[in-house]
Amino acid sequence: QVHVAESGGGLMQAGGSLRLSCVASGGTFTFSYAGMGWFRQAPGKEREFVGGITGSGSRTYYAEDVKGRFTIERDNAKNTVYLQMNSLKVDDTARYYCGVYAVGSWSLPASYDYWGQGTQVTVSS
Repeated sequence: QVHVAESGGGLMQAGGSLRLSCVASGGTFTFSYAGMGWFRQAPGKEREFVGGITGSGSRTYYAEDVKGRFTIERDNAKNTVYLQMNSLKVDDTARYYCGVYAVGSWSLPASYDYWGQGTQVTVSS
């Protein structure tokens, strides 16, 4: 069983920055082999892809509406992946989830095996 835990959410004003963290560990799980993804879900909406990063960190993927504002990085020594969010907008308000990528399209929640409980990000105008 893999345990995933997100942290770092909070209340920010539009234009501000926030960095989320996600730690994944457990059993025979090798973090450096695992692609990781970030998703978000606003009330009444489906969970949507934010971005992903391969196990080595050599490749990253982003949704169009966060490109140039959000950056995903990872520290395999700490079993941690980060989501740096800059130039925050009110529309970025959502609960942010981290998932362990399994197979398939990076942008689909069904492609991920394990999820954390999420961390709330609220952006005020």
